Amino acid sequence: MSDLIARILYLLATLVGALPAPVLRSIASAVAALGRVTGSRESRVTLRNLELAYPELTDDERAALQKAILRTTALQTLETLRLWTRPHARNLRMLREQHGVGLFDAALADGRGLIVCAPHYGNWELLNQWLAARTPISILYRAPDSAVGEAFLRRVRAGVPDRVRQVRAEGPAVRQLWKTLKDGGVVGILPDQQPKAGDGEFAPFFGMPALTMTLASRLAERTGATVLFAYCERIGDGPDFALRIEPAHPAIADADLVRATTALNAGVEHIARRDPAQYQWTYKRYKARPSGSGDDNPYLDLERRR
Repeated sequence: MSDLIARILYLLATLVGALPAPVLRSIASAVAALGRVTGSRESRVTLRNLELAYPELTDDERAALQKAILRTTALQTLETLRLWTRPHARNLRMLREQHGVGLFDAALADGRGLIVCAPHYGNWELLNQWLAARTPISILYRAPDSAVGEAFLRRVRAGVPDRVRQVRAEGPAVRQLWKTLKDGGVVGILPDQQPKAGDGEFAPFFGMPALTMTLASRLAERTGATVLFAYCERIGDGPDFALRIEPAHPAIADADLVRATTALNAGVEHIARRDPAQYQWTYKRYKARPSGSGDDNPYLDLERRR
């Protein structure tokens, strides 16, 4: 039954993805406006994150940035439906610029393994398809709560057969990813998801301590793999993107996990500051607080308003 429902959802995604780009942009604007008027969860969380990360902004400046973030987030979601349901070769024509590909090719040729850290910036699904077109890759992902969601996600991210291996972010994941890297393979990780308690370290992110995953750093330190940041950045308001690949600071592989996660967050923050409207500020990045700090969950009042 889950597979059947997933196929139906895929058909609906195909229909939405087939809409012309100007229509998708109009829908995104309408969804964003509705979210602001109704005080949606995404709208409230975005504004709270901006209050925490950009305290120097005026209320009007934060409101303008909130509006841009909600619109870009809605547009990214709609465009992703298009990416998931069209041939990858056609999607990759949306990449009008490519920067740092030489770093990627050199890391592949080196044979020590490659960790691609892909923050939630721009369109990471387009990046996944570019990576799969270049090399086999193991992608770490957080499984949906429902069997239908899992079946749908595996269907749309299947990519080129035998080139994308989806690894659930669970206990055996570390062992699978470690083996991939030791064999000289490529691993893709979204580095800015809050890990489970005990699986991360607190490190600064936009001046606030944020519970940060240690997995990428531990893998890099133990395997000697190269670490690169990669993202597909939106160009203008059309469906055009620039692929950017950048070296990670060597401290990401430091045995001191606080130093390593601090370097990891600094890399993500550098990318997010390029265009804050393209970063996923709808996520409760600061929900976990350091033990004994006396800090409260900054989203607690928002959760009570559900």
